[in-house]
Amino acid sequence: MKTVNGIHRRSFLKRLGGVGAATGMAPWVVPARCLGLDGGTAPSERIGIGMIGLGRQCVSRNLPVFARRADCQILALCDVDRWRLQVEENPAIAASAKQHQWDAGILKQCFRTTDFREVLRRPGVDAVMISTPDHWHIPIALAAIRAGKDVCCEKPLGLAIGHGRILADAAAKARCVFRTDSEFRSIPHLYKAVALVRTGKIGQLKTIRISVPIYWESLPAQPEMPVPKELDYEMWLGPAPRVPYTEKRVHPMRSYGRPYWYSNRDYCDGMISNWGYHPADIAQWANNTEHTGPVEIEGKGNLPPADYLWNVILEFKVRYRYANGVEMFYEGRKEFSDGQSYMRFEGTEGWVCGWYAPDRLEAEPKSLLTVQIKPEEFPYPLKNEKHDFLDCVRSRGRTLEDAEVGHRSSTVGQLGYIACLLGRKLTWAPDKEQFVGDEEANKLAAGPAGHPPWNIY
Repeated sequence: MKTVNGIHRRSFLKRLGGVGAATGMAPWVVPARCLGLDGGTAPSERIGIGMIGLGRQCVSRNLPVFARRADCQILALCDVDRWRLQVEENPAIAASAKQHQWDAGILKQCFRTTDFREVLRRPGVDAVMISTPDHWHIPIALAAIRAGKDVCCEKPLGLAIGHGRILADAAAKARCVFRTDSEFRSIPHLYKAVALVRTGKIGQLKTIRISVPIYWESLPAQPEMPVPKELDYEMWLGPAPRVPYTEKRVHPMRSYGRPYWYSNRDYCDGMISNWGYHPADIAQWANNTEHTGPVEIEGKGNLPPADYLWNVILEFKVRYRYANGVEMFYEGRKEFSDGQSYMRFEGTEGWVCGWYAPDRLEAEPKSLLTVQIKPEEFPYPLKNEKHDFLDCVRSRGRTLEDAEVGHRSSTVGQLGYIACLLGRKLTWAPDKEQFVGDEEANKLAAGPAGHPPWNIY
């Protein structure tokens, strides 16, 4: 049995039954607005939020929205990197507060821990925002659902189609409020592109073209390094295989640079499924297939050696065919600049193309750009994704991107990856979520055999 720093895998699983480290906070003065005395929302009426994962995505995008929302209160902070928990000394927190105009002082009273289960047990926590590496998304989300919490979870939903199905079914059975956290449906010009397609303004949809940038190179195995004192590396690995620590497996220490785990398949499928979730979801929405998926997939890509440290797929091209006859072409390209991605929809009477960076909408005929879509034609709200989640926590309604939708959109990238790995055309039955007559492909769809049972969480 493999060990890391002398700790056996069995010891780690046993440890998951115990209690992790936490820091208690000193008494603090309660301002009048927190009691509802100046017209604000009283604590008893606020939604208690636990933030699980305080990395780059959380600090830059997730934390500011919850911090500014008057009807919720951040009660708990969790991260395996203890340096990130020291919010008073964290320059990234201060920079985010200044840029997005929120009060970092509200974090001082928060409960802090390296163990997400302590957040789930914390009194007053009604909902959680999961901003961890991808390999932790489903285990933590399942634990939160079992604890009776509502869940906002970063995309994609897991590393395997079979795992995503487990989560979608659990969320539906529990009737919890679940939001897959992707901001693309909240971007006005991308929202309009989908509305133009769904309302028939480009005629019958025939072809979809989407893309993602490719940031990473491949990287051979790196020498083992001492685990930094502030990092709970065992908890960071969690359900992944036990392997020695090296910084380029995890994230830059004491920095919010782009994390390295994006590039290793034990923690992420790379850009095809992580960043690529965004355009794939917009494509699913525009094609009105957000509760199903393609029926045929073929692709090819640059696949580094499996034993490399950075071993996710790099550049790729994948073709999909849907049951309605629509074809989709998905590519990952290194020459794209940071964040550059397009979503182009071609119909019998025109086309529309939305770009993520720089923000722009193109169309032919150009008159499509000034078309006004009536609410009754496209009855979906245009709002921030976190606001969508919080509004539904209050109303107990269905979010715009629940676990089923998030699972189906995650599946698009996962299907493409499997097609590239096997190098052959695959037939997919979206109703059964199985490949037709291909046992090797079905094993890949089921998920890594080395991951521990879900019920340990």
